[in-house]
Amino acid sequence: MINRDLIEIFSDLARDKNVERSELGTILEELFLYIIERTHGDSSNYSVIVNIDKGEIEIYAEKTVVKVVEDPLNQITVEDAREKEPELDDIAPGDPFVEVIDLSFFGRRMIAHAKQFFSQRIQDIERQYIYEDYSNRIGEIVIGEIRQIQRDNIFLNIGFAELRLPKREQIPTENYRRKDTIRAVIKSVESTPKGPDIVVSRSDNHFLFKLFEMEVPELEDGLIEIQSISRYPGVRSKIIVYSHDRRIDAVGACVGMRGSRIQGIVRELNNEKVDIVNFSEKTEVLISRALSPAKPINLYIDDERKYCEAIFKDDELDLAIGRGGMNIKLASQLIDYRIDAFGAREYEQIKIEQNTLLVDIPNFPKKAAKSLQAEGINTISGFQAKGEGSLLEIKEITENVLEKIYNSIQDFIEKIRKDDEEDDENTDDVDVLKTHTVENDSGDNPDEKEKTLIKKSG
Repeated sequence: MINRDLIEIFSDLARDKNVERSELGTILEELFLYIIERTHGDSSNYSVIVNIDKGEIEIYAEKTVVKVVEDPLNQITVEDAREKEPELDDIAPGDPFVEVIDLSFFGRRMIAHAKQFFSQRIQDIERQYIYEDYSNRIGEIVIGEIRQIQRDNIFLNIGFAELRLPKREQIPTENYRRKDTIRAVIKSVESTPKGPDIVVSRSDNHFLFKLFEMEVPELEDGLIEIQSISRYPGVRSKIIVYSHDRRIDAVGACVGMRGSRIQGIVRELNNEKVDIVNFSEKTEVLISRALSPAKPINLYIDDERKYCEAIFKDDELDLAIGRGGMNIKLASQLIDYRIDAFGAREYEQIKIEQNTLLVDIPNFPKKAAKSLQAEGINTISGFQAKGEGSLLEIKEITENVLEKIYNSIQDFIEKIRKDDEEDDENTDDVDVLKTHTVENDSGDNPDEKEKTLIKKSG
């Protein structure tokens, strides 16, 4: 009866820890071998058989029959063997003998050690179950309750599993409280001596992707796809979407009727703004859309270097760059191009400095121009790149001549600026190609009334 009682005790412990019944027999066998080893120092000649269904535990010790016992663990006398098994009246020294061990042999103290060992093994198996389960779920969204908040980590509980939300994976604009229920995506799972380390994230790009997948059935069905994502968690994000079905508007599908789909995502992300960019095979169109809400008036693109110079109206330059450079950084990450933004006047001045020949500047000292040209200095930018000391070493360049050069260049640049200001007063605004945000969903082809000033460098 003691066998069945023991099994029932351990079965209850295992059931509480969600350990499968098939695992229990193996654990109990390991358990009693552990007890034997603690008692005798060696369990190599012992066998344990556990029948969970019948509630039976059988322990056997393989010994050798001897006249005088020198090793009690492995030997037994002829008399003791015959006493334990009376039917073996012909047993003799040298014969093998299998002794059945009574469970009462272990005593209460050993049973206490057994419970400790059992609990540890159950915990190990539980951890292994959790590790294997979550290793197969990387990339999934889970919902957990906040159990503990520390300086660098937040710990969530989901059933028997503990998940870790590091500071770097949190949305900076969010405030978390104990017992709050939050969503997060499983980012990584590692096995450690303390158990599985399951890291979840709310700031990862994949979290945003999975939220869209939950809200937009067309994504899961493969009718549309998200090609790229860039994020400043909690502040702003941009995504590129593409439709595999011409009948389906990818941006409209993601936004939903009256914004129903995108609003749920924005709320989940603590009001993070989401710009949805419709894919285009034309690099200039895609860049223009990615820079939304700003609208460039001109683009100079180098596809080989993956570089773009974007020109904006002077009063829209701050919008194009965004707070802390956020908008232009997100656009660059989204399309994997380096983008430099310039105001129209600033860019014109840069081009003048780069391209204007010194000999073309009014009142520029002619002899000095020839001397500079001989040294390979032909343009304003080339001249400005040189230090005053190195310039004074050039023939015909004295301090007085250098001052005249500076003045002539400055006068030239100021005249250009005044001319630009006068032109601005006399010209109308230039329309540009539409970009795509949540609020703006146009197709690849611009409206006939729209004009585009987009150039692609050769």
